[in-house]
Amino acid sequence: MTGHDLRIAGLIAALVVALGLALGYGAGLLVARRGDLPGAPAQSPAGFTAPQAETLPNPAGGSLPGYLDVYVNDYADLLDAGAETRIRDDLIGLYDRTGIEMTVLTIPSLSDYGHYGPIEPFATALFNAWGIGNAARNDGVLVLVSRYDRNMRIEIGSGYDPSWDARMQRVIDDGFLPDFRDDAYQAGIETGVDETIYEITGHYPGTYDAGTFAQGWGWIFRQLGALGNWLWGLVAAPLAAGGFWLRRYLRRRPRPCPECGTLMQRMGEEADDEHLDGGQTLEEFLKSVDYDVWACPNCAHMDILRYRNWFSGYGACPKCNYHTLSTTTEVLRAATTSSTGQRRLTYDCKHCGYHDTELRTIPKVSKSSSGSSRSSFGGGSSSGGGASGRW
Repeated sequence: MTGHDLRIAGLIAALVVALGLALGYGAGLLVARRGDLPGAPAQSPAGFTAPQAETLPNPAGGSLPGYLDVYVNDYADLLDAGAETRIRDDLIGLYDRTGIEMTVLTIPSLSDYGHYGPIEPFATALFNAWGIGNAARNDGVLVLVSRYDRNMRIEIGSGYDPSWDARMQRVIDDGFLPDFRDDAYQAGIETGVDETIYEITGHYPGTYDAGTFAQGWGWIFRQLGALGNWLWGLVAAPLAAGGFWLRRYLRRRPRPCPECGTLMQRMGEEADDEHLDGGQTLEEFLKSVDYDVWACPNCAHMDILRYRNWFSGYGACPKCNYHTLSTTTEVLRAATTSSTGQRRLTYDCKHCGYHDTELRTIPKVSKSSSGSSRSSFGGGSSSGGGASGRW
């Protein structure tokens, strides 16, 4: 690229960055807020353990489902393995950062447990039977989805004041139900869980340490995603087309000869090769670099411009400097939680024959966080607070 091309590209990039910063920071100011948590993070579970059986007795009659996991129990098979893992990781992160115990339960129907009345007393009995939340703060959260009843409930611990009922209702109406009405249960649960965590903490999962700008753009991406993947296509397609057009324009725009000012001519691919050396020809063959040759018809001045392929798997060779260096990786010893591992990187240049190897250390595998090692709830209770929704 010429200096003029770089100035144009730099100006466009600066405008895009400035717009992105302003948009992200502005959105961050609107959505960032302090999480009004009900208490300080718990240091450890209180040790309350409900029987992890298939069913538990319901004091009001009938039975209640037992739990096999303290985060996600998908008895209605609404989640695939990937979604279940993502939700569990989000709930582990919530517990590790705030001490709040939140769990998700899906069931086929209330009648499977001998319950034919409203969902509210069933959810309260279940919450108390499991003992969700810290026993001192009573800050637990239960998300219960009854698929064939087309009914759901967010039950919250007695440590939340009554104003939280309306907040949970907004989460149900805006986070869960839009997708549930289309029978998109997995999408609704993932969105609803994220919105519940945001309502409780003031942060979406994974953004507890994020600044205003990061929170703002996180919120923008979530809003776009909530509108559907088709919108991403509408946004991404013109942006990609614009990027390709800009790159094509900068490469092929008319350019004056730096010697005499006459407009130069861009040679074709076959004519290009006559003016490239062996390494440059190989770079084009490997598609790691593309070259344009411009010639002045008046004074015969010639410019050879190189354009790196962003998606090439070849790097620059330290010996010949051409982008013809391939890298292969071999794990010699896997890392564990108690010891590091080792891998060998092998470098081979297809142009000059350069060959080298390097040994690198693989960091230890991180041990399970405090939340991921939990197997029981903390003994919390609910007095019936929360919200319900039907679709």
